[in-house]
Amino acid sequence: MTLLEAIEARHSVRKFKDEPTPGDILTILRDRIREINEKASLHIQLVTGEPKAFSGPLAYGSFSGVKNYLVMAGKKGDDLDEKIGYYGEQLVLLAQTLGLNSCWAGLSYRKVAGTYELSDGEKIECYIALGYGETQGRGHKVKDVKEISNASDITPNWFSKGVEAAILAPTAVNQQKFYLEYLGILGLSKAPKVAAKSLFSMIGYIKMDLGIVKYHFELGAGKENFEWM
Repeated sequence: MTLLEAIEARHSVRKFKDEPTPGDILTILRDRIREINEKASLHIQLVTGEPKAFSGPLAYGSFSGVKNYLVMAGKKGDDLDEKIGYYGEQLVLLAQTLGLNSCWAGLSYRKVAGTYELSDGEKIECYIALGYGETQGRGHKVKDVKEISNASDITPNWFSKGVEAAILAPTAVNQQKFYLEYLGILGLSKAPKVAAKSLFSMIGYIKMDLGIVKYHFELGAGKENFEWM
């Protein structure tokens, strides 16, 4: 499965089978986490065989059977949420290509002492549940392309493909509070510019959502075709 195929296939799953994840798959995930942490100065951690974070009175929602999850942490800063979204979705789609299901969790978990580490100035932004789902999840209604972008007959085909990938990005409660704009060549830039911005939301998580959206857009459009504004 390619990453673009993973975008099409992947849906949020909250109920997981009592089935262990093979060691070779865990190794692939850990290796990629190590690369991301080094590149992006994050502190993402994979927790396995731990059933408490998504159960009990301090956890809520419709999760069940979660024993593996990602602790999405990093140094406090204005860009942390977007980085967590951007790099977290890389792990989510990698997991999908490896046959695993997943779900972003902003609130429906509790922090279990001894399962993670934080350095000075770091914080946990969310968790991502991982495992073999009881189902493959289901798609949700998405906004029209014209609601979330200025894609048209006169914008490049790669931009439209990027928007098509972005519109399938998971966002908090499927809010899709983002907008992608093709700006073309500006000034002395060698590549066309694309702007991505968050829109107002009472729910929040818009910066994290934007990071997820930008990664999807890059996969669909091809990073070599444009520069972010």
